[in-house]
Amino acid sequence: MPGTIKTESGAIKVLIAEDDKFLKNVLKSKLTAEGFQILMTSDGVETMEMVAKEKPDILLLDIIMPRKNGFDVLEEIRLNAQIRDLPVIILSNLGQDEDVKRGLALGAVDFLIKSDHSLSEVVDKVKLYAATTKKK
Repeated sequence: MPGTIKTESGAIKVLIAEDDKFLKNVLKSKLTAEGFQILMTSDGVETMEMVAKEKPDILLLDIIMPRKNGFDVLEEIRLNAQIRDLPVIILSNLGQDEDVKRGLALGAVDFLIKSDHSLSEVVDKVKLYAATTKKK
């Protein structure tokens, strides 16, 4: 099992914002096994609160969530000077071109369609963006 993936301030924190409990727990298990510290939320309002409080290094963001959708969360993050540089990877069932373009235009570093990517591919994307985060 790999060691903890760290920044200078400690383990890399990944916030999983996902309302599907099963998927969220599987992602937590796989990312924890790779050495990440995992935070989890189930809706957009809770996600914004967690981002402000815990300052994660990477956000894995669903779009269709209760209380506030992922597009609104992403827009709010990009408008906040304290958190605007947070790498956000969208992981969603939405796959229309306009949804992907909107997510990327709002500043997501990647847009992964759930049905098109295995869990291993999602973990690999998180590891890729973690590699750039480690330098900070």
